[in-house]
Amino acid sequence: MADLKLTDVAKTYGGTVDVLKNINLDIKQGELIVFVGPSGCGKSTLLRMIAGLEKITGGTLEIDGDLVNDVPPAQRGIAMVFQSYALYPHMTVRDNMSFALKLAKKSQAEIDEAVSKAARILQLDQYLDRLPKALSGGQRQRVAIGRSIVRDPKVYLFDEPLSNLDAALRVATRIEIAQLKESMPESTMIYVTHDQVEAMTLASRIVVLANKGIAQVGTPLELYERPENEFVAQFIGSPAMNLLGGEIVETGEQTTVKLEGGAVAHSAVPTQASDKGLKVNIGVRPEDMILTESDDYLFSDKVSIVEALGEVTQIYFEPPSSDHDTDTVIAKLAGIHRDIRGKTLKFTADPAKVQIFHNGHSLYYR
Repeated sequence: MADLKLTDVAKTYGGTVDVLKNINLDIKQGELIVFVGPSGCGKSTLLRMIAGLEKITGGTLEIDGDLVNDVPPAQRGIAMVFQSYALYPHMTVRDNMSFALKLAKKSQAEIDEAVSKAARILQLDQYLDRLPKALSGGQRQRVAIGRSIVRDPKVYLFDEPLSNLDAALRVATRIEIAQLKESMPESTMIYVTHDQVEAMTLASRIVVLANKGIAQVGTPLELYERPENEFVAQFIGSPAMNLLGGEIVETGEQTTVKLEGGAVAHSAVPTQASDKGLKVNIGVRPEDMILTESDDYLFSDKVSIVEALGEVTQIYFEPPSSDHDTDTVIAKLAGIHRDIRGKTLKFTADPAKVQIFHNGHSLYYR
């Protein structure tokens, strides 16, 4: 198992088209790192660069302290699990899992031991003599993972491995991958997904990619509770964080912001803002919106759309009438709330959960 170090890594096509630049990242042995970001942000490209399937056009990649920029993929100690299972249809599960070891001319005893161990970890013991066509999608993906485990690589790379599964199988297989990591605590894993639920539930740390670089790196809760910029604030969490325009009217231990609609927001965390009148955005997650009858409220408007989901009710409002460019405001309330469409509701929020951004970046001390 291994540490990885990426220093100023870049990817350019044709010498003119930058896909990634200034990627600096330290990955420690035993971590499960998840790359997330919007489509086209370069997360799969970065994974393929680590695997050696894409050439690194700038910077360095080290695995266990060894520079591997020009090392062929087969010699990097990497095992990759793709979105497609890529199993040999005419081979049994046992033969699929052992194929790479046979090519490496391992002894039959070594092969049998490695396959048995992987099958036990992945609960595939009873399927070893079946063909892939006799397996479910989730079982086939487990075989693809097992094919990687038997090689005992330094680093496991997962490229959106659950994308081809239906919703129920995605949940079940995601849990299986989490259990797999628990059973292999020393294993270093890098996982690419566009699904933030996978990222939040699997990751030791999340790397959010955007604008050809890294927007933020942190634990799932660090990104959720203290995003460093508006992009991360709105990318992590569903529905996205609400952003409301305003200006700072008081600083100190508690920062006070007057919103464009006339309401006032308080932040319990001291910020770097020292200038009164500074134009800012207030960030409040839909699930942190609290119904209130008080005249001291954060936001108020007429309900436009109601999504009654049973466990939660999602309420949509039209954007506030102002020059500030903002998205529809959403409140996410626990339980069932009947007959509220068309009504005007007031909301407040816990000051400890209010975010403040200026020019797209958080004003919180770090």
